[in-house]
Amino acid sequence: MTRSARRTRRTLQAAGAGAAALLALTACSSSDSHDTKSAPAPSESAKLSGTVTVFAAASLQESFTTLGKEFEKEHPGTKVTFNFGGSDTLAASITGGAPADVFAAASPKTMAIVTDKKDAVGAPATFVRNQLEIATLPGNPDKVSSLKDLTRSGLKVVLCDKTVPCGAAAQKALDASKLKLTPVSYEQDVKSALTKVELKEADASVVYKTDVKAAGDKVEGVEFPESANAINDYPIALLKDAPNAAAAQAFIQLVKSAEGQKVLSGAGFLKP
Repeated sequence: MTRSARRTRRTLQAAGAGAAALLALTACSSSDSHDTKSAPAPSESAKLSGTVTVFAAASLQESFTTLGKEFEKEHPGTKVTFNFGGSDTLAASITGGAPADVFAAASPKTMAIVTDKKDAVGAPATFVRNQLEIATLPGNPDKVSSLKDLTRSGLKVVLCDKTVPCGAAAQKALDASKLKLTPVSYEQDVKSALTKVELKEADASVVYKTDVKAAGDKVEGVEFPESANAINDYPIALLKDAPNAAAAQAFIQLVKSAEGQKVLSGAGFLKP
């Protein structure tokens, strides 16, 4: 073999080795890039578990119960427990040290009881709104057609207590209409006010549209224009000492998601 031929052979061998090295490097780089893309984000790989305790306004009972079941289905190993009641009572329990992860109130004013005590994380988010409606006995035998009709003598009317969001909203509507109404009783939450009508212990009550809808044929709803000026925003917040903060945050995200909003809208809530 001539010197020129040997030189050519060595050049080809070097070129071949370089190409092989380049191919190996490219394959490695491609593999690394593929692995990076397919690796799940830490938040995706973190598995939620344990109990989420949610304190929520009584008017959220039906829709939140549905969302709680959906959350448990989406996150096996979790359980959502609820404490439904008047927002002011729930807020007082939270500031008093009751263990809870999430607070969903029926008004910014009652949420402020918690945030003023620095018992919430970050700013609460408004997730729905709710409007008042008059609930009467089935068939509306007393022919109630307006807020003013509730002031008629002999009509037994029940209102939520003024410290509860539904009561504060009702009083706002009455004040705007310059109407005075003395109810036969003040109830501590909207469900209790509605139950009085369902049991025929009262002729009418001022509650939320969502509660009238949830009651089905047990009551009849009567809309009144003054309610448009007394619509309540519903804020939700993660609590500072939440025993299960990760799962609580995920539940809040479900409530605010398109899926959660669909359930809430179906219950009669207004979009935020």
